[in-house]
Amino acid sequence: MELFSAAESNEKAPLAYRMSPRNLDEYIGQSHIVGPGRLLRRVIQADRLSSLIFYGPPGCGKTALARVIAGTTKSAFDTLNAVLSGVKELRQSISSAKERKELYDKRTILFVDEVHRWNKAQQDALLPWVENGTVILIGATTENPFFEVNPALVSRSRIFQLKPLSKDDLYAVAHQALNDRERGYGKWKVSFEEGALEHLISVASGDARSLLGALELAVETSVDSFPPQEGTELFVSISAAEESIQQKVVLYDKDGDYHFDVASAFIKSIRGSDPDAALYWMARMIRAGEDPRFIFRRMLISSCEDIGLADPHALGVVESAAAAFDRVGMPEGRFHLTHAVLYLATAPKSNSSLAFFDALKAVEEDTKSEVPNHLRDANRDKEGFGHGEGYLYPHAYRDHWVAQHYLPEQMRGRLFYRPSSQGYEERVRDQVTRRREAQLALGQMEDPGEILSFGKPSGKEARWLARLADNASENLMLLRKAIFDEAKPARHELVLDLRADDGLLLWEACRKSPEGGVWGALRSREALQRLEGYASTLDDPGRPSLFVAGSEPLRKGIPEEISFEVVIGRNHFLRLPESEHLGEMENIFSVLKSKGRVVVVETIPKYGMRLSDAVASIAPQEGSLIELLKKAEESIYETGTNDTTSWDEKSLTEHAAAVGFQVDSPRFFPLEEERTIGSRELKRWLSPSTEGGYGACISQLNLADIRETEKRLTTILAGHPIPWRRKLVLLKFHR
Repeated sequence: MELFSAAESNEKAPLAYRMSPRNLDEYIGQSHIVGPGRLLRRVIQADRLSSLIFYGPPGCGKTALARVIAGTTKSAFDTLNAVLSGVKELRQSISSAKERKELYDKRTILFVDEVHRWNKAQQDALLPWVENGTVILIGATTENPFFEVNPALVSRSRIFQLKPLSKDDLYAVAHQALNDRERGYGKWKVSFEEGALEHLISVASGDARSLLGALELAVETSVDSFPPQEGTELFVSISAAEESIQQKVVLYDKDGDYHFDVASAFIKSIRGSDPDAALYWMARMIRAGEDPRFIFRRMLISSCEDIGLADPHALGVVESAAAAFDRVGMPEGRFHLTHAVLYLATAPKSNSSLAFFDALKAVEEDTKSEVPNHLRDANRDKEGFGHGEGYLYPHAYRDHWVAQHYLPEQMRGRLFYRPSSQGYEERVRDQVTRRREAQLALGQMEDPGEILSFGKPSGKEARWLARLADNASENLMLLRKAIFDEAKPARHELVLDLRADDGLLLWEACRKSPEGGVWGALRSREALQRLEGYASTLDDPGRPSLFVAGSEPLRKGIPEEISFEVVIGRNHFLRLPESEHLGEMENIFSVLKSKGRVVVVETIPKYGMRLSDAVASIAPQEGSLIELLKKAEESIYETGTNDTTSWDEKSLTEHAAAVGFQVDSPRFFPLEEERTIGSRELKRWLSPSTEGGYGACISQLNLADIRETEKRLTTILAGHPIPWRRKLVLLKFHR
C-alpha cells in the first residue's frame, strides 16, 4: 500500500508512475470490464474482492487497476514483483497477512506483478494461503494464464483480459497528463507541432506507459532546464517526438502521396507480378519512414490473398523474412524486405482464397441448414438418434479418400473454391476437380443398379443407396477409368455421353477431347440446370453441349451435321425392357460416324445380389424363408416374365449385331462391398406395388403374410453388414 501511495507525492517519479489513477473515475480504458454496471467495477466499489488475475499486454492498465483497488479497499494491500521477489519475500508477506487476520481480523490483498515469472514451485508456495483465505490474490501477467499460471491458482481466480488501449483512450491519457497541475504538466502551456502528438500516440500502439514515457521525455527536453517557471509555453516539435519514442514520423514526399495510396500501389504491383514497381513503391515507403512491420503485414496478407495455393511456400518465405528482420533490424533488414517482395512479385498468382467470401455469403443467405446426419458427432447421440450413421472413414479407402457429401443437403452442388491453373495449384486442380465431380455424381444417381432398389427411392435414402451400391469413389473411379481406357477418345474427336445426368463421364470427356467437343444427353431439365451451373465454372471452350433427350430419339437434340467418333455411357440400358434394346441400339447407331465406337458399362440385373443369398449368409437355418425368396427371384430374374430384369449381356450384344455393330468380347467387373440393409428398404422391396419387386412376385400371399415376412427379414438383416455382390459388364461396339 505504501509503495503505491508514495508515487502520488513524488515529483521525481516517472510521469507514468505519477499519473496512476487514484480511483475508477480517473481510470482510462477497459470499459468492457470496469465500465458502469460491470462486475469488476461493482466488486471494487463494494470492496468484495475475491482472487483475480489481470491478463493483457504491457501498458494496458493492469498495475494501474491494482493501484485503484489499493486506494479503494479497506483491506491491507501488499505488493510483490515476481521478477524481483522469491519464496523468501512471499513468506514474509504471508506471515504479515496471517498476523493481521489473527490479531485484527483484517484481510490482506496480495498483488503479484508478472506472476507468470514465478516457477511452479514458487506458485505452489502461494496456493495454500489463497485456498484458506489468508490472502486474496491479484495477479498481473502479460502471458495467457491458462498456460503460464498454476492451474490450481487459475481455477480459484476470476480471469479478466485487458486489451490494448485504443487511440481515443491514449488521447485521453495524454490530455489527462497535460492538464493535471499536481502530477502532470498542467502548470505550463504545452503545445505540439502538427502531427507530433499523433505520432506519439500511433507509435505507442495501445501502451499507456510507453506513451507517458515518450511524452515525459518530449516535454521535459523542450526547454533547457526543467521545470521552468509556471505558465511557460512549451513547444514539442515532430523531431522531438521522433527522438522521444525512437521512431520517425511517416512523411511521404512533397507531391502529397497518402500512406494508404502508396501501400495500395505496392500491393497492386505485387499482384500484377511487376517486381520493379513493387521495389519502387517499397523504397518510397522505407524512405518516408514507414514501419517495416507494416510492410511485412501487407506482404503476409498478399501471400495468401494474391498468391495462395499457386505457391503455398509464399507465406512461409514472408514469415521467415519477417522473423529474420526482427533479429537483424535496419539497415541490413532491407535485404529481407527485398527478398520477400521479389519472391511475391515473381510468384505465380491465384486469388482462390477469396472462396471464403462466397462461402460466407452462402452462410448468411441460408442460416437454417443443419449438419448432415452422417457428419454429426457419433459419440453423443449415435444410439438415440443415429448420429454419425453412414459416415465413410476416408483413411479406410484407397488414396485416403472416398466420395461422400460434406455440405448440408440444401447446399449440395455449390462450388466455392475454384482452383487456378497457376503453379502448385495447377497440380492439385485436376485432383480437386475429379473428386468434386465424383461427389456431384454421387448425389445425382437415381439407382444403385440393383433390382432390389426398383421403386426409385427418393431424397436422402436414394443418395445413401447409391453411395453404398457404387462403393462411393473406388467403384466410380474404376468404372470411369475402364470406359475411357477402352474408348480412348482423341483430343480432336466428338464425344457423346448417353446418360450425362450425374456428370461422371461428361467432365472427364471434356478433359480428354478439349479440341473436339463433348455432348451430353440428359433425362431431365433439372439435370440440365445443375450441369450448366457447374459448366459455368469451366473455361468457355471446354464446356460441353447439353440437351434434354428424355425418351426422344437422340437425333432430335443433335444437329444433322453432327456425328460422333465416340459414344460412352453407364447404365444406359438398365431400366429399359429387353423389348426396347433393339430400338435403342438403332438410336445410338444413327448418331455414330462410320468407324466410330461405343463403350458402355452396364449393371446386369440378372447377376445382381439376391435377397435369398443375403439371408443365407446370416441365417442359413431360415430354410423356408430362403425358399420363398428364391421362388420370387426365379420369377424376377429367370423366367422372362419381367423383361426389365431377366436380360443379360447376350441380349445387348445380339441387338447390337442386329443393327450392324461389330461387337468385342465383353469384360466383366464383379464388385463386392459391405452393405447394411435398412428396414425402409425391405419395406419397399416387399411392397406389392413395387413393379418387379418381391412383393409383386409372391402375390399369392395375403398382406398379413407379407408383413410377417417383412418382420422376419428385418429381424435377420436390419443392421447386419452383408457382403453385397453385383456384376457389371463393359461392352464395346464398332460401326
